This record gives sequence, structure tokens and C-alpha cells, in this order.
Amino acid sequence: MKEFVCRLCPRNCGALRGETGRGRCGMGAAPRIARAAPHYDEEPVISGTRGAGTVFFSGCSLQCCFCQNYALSHEGFGKTVSVERLREIYFELIDQGVHNIDLVNPTHFANAVYESLEGGLPVPVVWNSGGYEKVETLKRFEGRVQVYLPDLKYIRADSARKYSGAADYFEYAAPAIKEMLRQTGPVELDEDGVIRRGTIIRHLILPGCAEESVQILDYIHDELPGAWVSLMAQYLPFGDAAGVDELGRRLTQEEYDRVADHLLEIGMEDGFIQELSSSDEKYIPKFDLSGV
Repeated sequence: MKEFVCRLCPRNCGALRGETGRGRCGMGAAPRIARAAPHYDEEPVISGTRGAGTVFFSGCSLQCCFCQNYALSHEGFGKTVSVERLREIYFELIDQGVHNIDLVNPTHFANAVYESLEGGLPVPVVWNSGGYEKVETLKRFEGRVQVYLPDLKYIRADSARKYSGAADYFEYAAPAIKEMLRQTGPVELDEDGVIRRGTIIRHLILPGCAEESVQILDYIHDELPGAWVSLMAQYLPFGDAAGVDELGRRLTQEEYDRVADHLLEIGMEDGFIQELSSSDEKYIPKFDLSGV
């Protein structure tokens, strides 16, 4: 790919990304991938019975200190491929019978992904991201992405600054998710109960942050009608989290109950609630360049 001055994400780093130049995300222009394989541990409407065709991209513009994919997001593990090879990977996954192409953390490779989706795909495309997006970048994908699966990690600037170095996280994530909803409309399922289009918002409960999680659920309920919610309890102290006092442990049952009960109390019936037992390393894929 040709080098370019990068303004794809809210970091607005202005780096000249190419074969040698790197952005704040740690990546050059060409896509870098750590794994491409059917995945069965996404939300049931995404994994279905045949799996989601997940493509895990290396690098990250957000780089949360607790990232469970630390080797990818912080250390850049993966293999650089061409746009043509990326599109071939989509069809190899489709030939294996996957329900969709699930692009995991694609934000900083938006240019390459846009090119790779030229002409469309015979299955839905899922944009699976941290939610730290620019609306103008997302607008390019209208018609090329059918399902958005963003995180809504924080509503407070202090949390976003401390854990992800992005005090402006909510300032960008809130309008970005509204743009996703505008593009997709409400969730639509096919005859097998697998998502055809729509937006599902993920929120991971963090230790010591249950009250912020409650605020986030209230925001989704009040401001993002039509979106489904996936409340996640799989937190484990990965990466640099062990050095942050409140993040150096798992969720307590009390924290989990506080947030899960609130979701039910405000009547958010469309979506999913992970069980606390999902906090287990066995659910993390092996990043071994499978399918790359």
C-alpha cells in the first residue's frame, strides 16, 4: 500500500505510515494479522453454529492497559499481508462455512479494509472495535459493513485517561456509535437467528468501576435506542493491569451483580449478559498466525 499521513482515528497522530513509518497504533500502511479462523465464542447471534470468520488485526490506536490481546495490541505480533491477500482470507473463511467476516480491531487499518471490501462479500461484515472512532472514517463504510460490534468502555474522562490514555474516549465513542446505528438500523436476524445487520454494544465491567458501568448502561438505554447490549464479565488482569491497584484482580460477585441487576431493572432485554465464570483464559484465542 502507498504511504499516507494518518488521521484515521481520534489520536490524529499525523504519522507518515508506510513500509517503515508507523503510527501511534504501532503499524504501517499494510494490514498486519495475527489470526484468521472460525471463532465460536462471540455473541450467539454472531458465532451461530458455524462460527464467525474472525480476522484479528495487530496493533491498536487505543492500547488499553488491561488488553487480553496484549501480544497483538501492544507488541504488534502478526504477519503483514497485502490487501489482495486480506480479501483472499475472507473467501477462505467463507468457504469454511462461517456466518460472517468478523474484523477484530480494524480501525487503524481502515484504508486497507476499505479496499479489501470493494465489491462486497456474500456474508455480513462485522466491524468489531474498541469504539474509539472518528465519524468521518465510519461514514466511508456505509454499505460495506452490515454489523457494528463496538465497545463502550468508559463514560468518565478520568477512567479513560488512566486505563487507555484517551481522556476524550467518550467524546468520540458516543457520536461514533450513533453513526453506526444510523447506518445499520435495529438488529435484524436471519431465519437461523444469526445477525444480518445491526449494532451490538459491548461493555466490559472493570474491577472497581461498577458505578461507571451503571452510568454507561443508563446512557445506552436513554440515547442509543435500537442497539443491543452485550454485558461482559470476562475481565482478567492482563498486560499492564497488574500494576494498577484496582485492576490487579478479577471482578467480585457483588460488582457483577450490581451491574447485571441494573441492566435488568431498566428493562434492557435485547442482548446478552456473560456469566461471571467467563473470566477464564480458555476463551482467549491462540494467536499463532492460523489462516494468515
